[in-house]
Amino acid sequence: MEKFVSVTGIAAPIPINNVDTDMITPKQVLKAVTKKGLAWSLFQEHRFRPDGSENPDFVLNQEPWRNASIIVSLENWGCGSSREHSPWAMYDFGIRAVIAISYADIHYNNCFKNGILPVVLAPDEVDVVMQAARRGEEVTVDLMAQEVRLADGTVFSFEIEDYRRDALLRGLDEIGQTLDEAEAIAAFEEKQRRITPWLYDRAPIV
Repeated sequence: MEKFVSVTGIAAPIPINNVDTDMITPKQVLKAVTKKGLAWSLFQEHRFRPDGSENPDFVLNQEPWRNASIIVSLENWGCGSSREHSPWAMYDFGIRAVIAISYADIHYNNCFKNGILPVVLAPDEVDVVMQAARRGEEVTVDLMAQEVRLADGTVFSFEIEDYRRDALLRGLDEIGQTLDEAEAIAAFEEKQRRITPWLYDRAPIV
């Protein structure tokens, strides 16, 4: 998984409560079995018309937001079904961070597993960031400093659990975090083999 230390880029304003995973990625994307090549599906039903042409009214089809690396939204981002394809599509499009008031739990966890940082800010802070996003200004999300910084010098701090912060900074998903403890796991297995050898050295049943 790619490390996340800091990202500075255009933030796309999506000032909507309860943006669900069906909106983020349509049901047909569930056929995909790989994380790559899913940028087309991000907000597919809103970015594109039935004939496949771009919807010019949707923010991600407008300059400068079509190159956004951050999304700013409101409450309960990522609610609905638990599809992990939503953060896959977000990441493939180039989204590395979301700033919102609150998140649905499963989507929140899935973001961390896929190299995306979901930042929680207070409603009044999100409103300030949203205004900057609407102006097309760059926003910085700095995980090392745990800050969101705006072009005018405004800084908002955010909280994050230590283990999530460490995993993103080091680029570790859950498998990577497990492998990171390989020596401790091996030591435990060796100790257990000495304590309960019958669990390891039983003769095969024939």
